[in-house]
Amino acid sequence: MEKQSIQLNGKDLSLEQFEQVVRNGVAVQLHPNAIIAMNRSRQLVMQWHQEGRRIYGITTGFGKFSDQIISSAETDQLQINLIRSHACGVGNPFPTEVVRGMMLLRAQALAQGFSGIRVEVVQLLLQMLNLRIHPIIPSQGSLGASGDLVPLAHMVLPMLGEGQVEWQGTLYAAKDALEQNQLQPIQLQAKEGLALINGTQTMTSLGALAVLDGERAIHTANLIASLTIEALRGIPAAYHPFVGHSRPHPGQRWVAEQLLQYLKESERITQPGELRTQDAYSLRCIPQVHGASWDALQHVKQVIQIELNSVTDNPLIDPFEEQAISAGNFHGQPVGLALDYLAIALAELGNISERRTERMVNPQLSQLPAFLTDHGGLHSGLMIPQYVAAALVAENKLLASPATVDSIPSSANQEDHVSMGTTAARKLYRLLDNLWHILAIEYLVACQAIDFQTGQLGKGSSRAYEQLRAQIPFVEKDRVLSQDMKEIAQMIRSRHFLKKIGIIE
Repeated sequence: MEKQSIQLNGKDLSLEQFEQVVRNGVAVQLHPNAIIAMNRSRQLVMQWHQEGRRIYGITTGFGKFSDQIISSAETDQLQINLIRSHACGVGNPFPTEVVRGMMLLRAQALAQGFSGIRVEVVQLLLQMLNLRIHPIIPSQGSLGASGDLVPLAHMVLPMLGEGQVEWQGTLYAAKDALEQNQLQPIQLQAKEGLALINGTQTMTSLGALAVLDGERAIHTANLIASLTIEALRGIPAAYHPFVGHSRPHPGQRWVAEQLLQYLKESERITQPGELRTQDAYSLRCIPQVHGASWDALQHVKQVIQIELNSVTDNPLIDPFEEQAISAGNFHGQPVGLALDYLAIALAELGNISERRTERMVNPQLSQLPAFLTDHGGLHSGLMIPQYVAAALVAENKLLASPATVDSIPSSANQEDHVSMGTTAARKLYRLLDNLWHILAIEYLVACQAIDFQTGQLGKGSSRAYEQLRAQIPFVEKDRVLSQDMKEIAQMIRSRHFLKKIGIIE
């Protein structure tokens, strides 16, 4: 059955639709209303261009050169020069999903009709997206202030028949890939180069992916934590609804409800005073810590949802009052600040997860065998996975340091405050990759610890245990665990993991 396409009008793209396009390959096209709106603003740009009006980026240079008048005869060359001069990024290329997100979101921003670009230019971008012709975009070089100028210039370059793309798993010269798909390179005209690269689509693509994955990571952390609670014979009385009633943060209450649901019918949990009066904070305060991360993520999700449907161009073409407005919607501060916040919130998930892992392998902190092996000395058991978790947590603490508190002026101080929002987004993307491995280690260790004890597991935790044991056997004697940990991380980061357990639809 053919996947239904998504129509872009610039206004109501959801995170779910974003993921369908970026990760599942759902096709995209312009909504008829978007075409009408884009044609209206384009007519204004052409009228102003013919009149020789002084308008930034149309009849002037860029940045510090904004006072330099450009003749009508040189307008088209100005736009081509803009793309070529700005395509100077460095570093490893962005992953395909990030590139697809950038392509989708740039088209979405232009679809509102406030940028003065021709319809056929945006249609070429969407054709490339639908045919999976992906520009090779270096990941470093954006200040996140006058938009993601450098990475977006690399995105546009193949539309001109220049640069490189990835198509069908192979690297091609952009001109050759377009030709093989019966596509013609575009010839940029007035305002169009600027319209294509003035925006926050790199940081927003990274941020949207981080929100989607972060939401699943918190669900997964709650589930794995329930296994750890059982492995350590924890005390779920700390999750009683009265606790959340007395301090009604939404995330705290939600996490406590989740834990109690997963632990329902468990024979492994204990009552206060049965083994100990109360648990350590890494168990007792799971709702407070995970819940705070959940609340932070919900805030960031709102910011990203707004940005998915925003116009971040400059100048903006106001078709209602027929004016061009030079302003600062390209500045990445709203997104950058939010992503710095999310990085801190998700780093804390890893921080507390590693502490739970330590409690299971350290014989001074539990009644379990040292490092979860019956053959300590000859075998190290699960001693070293905790080292790995600790190393990743330490790295995430560095990655959680905010990027948006920094600013280095550019363009001869015309652009004298920059957001560094794309740096924040790139750090967050790396941090999430580490987090999946930290959670995978806790998952591995918790299932190992559970196998040293008896008793029925909870309704939710038992399904989590079964999922891991279907793929990863008990560590009877020392073996290379790197591949096991990699497989677990891949398993839990997939949407199918939570679907199989029945947590999400």
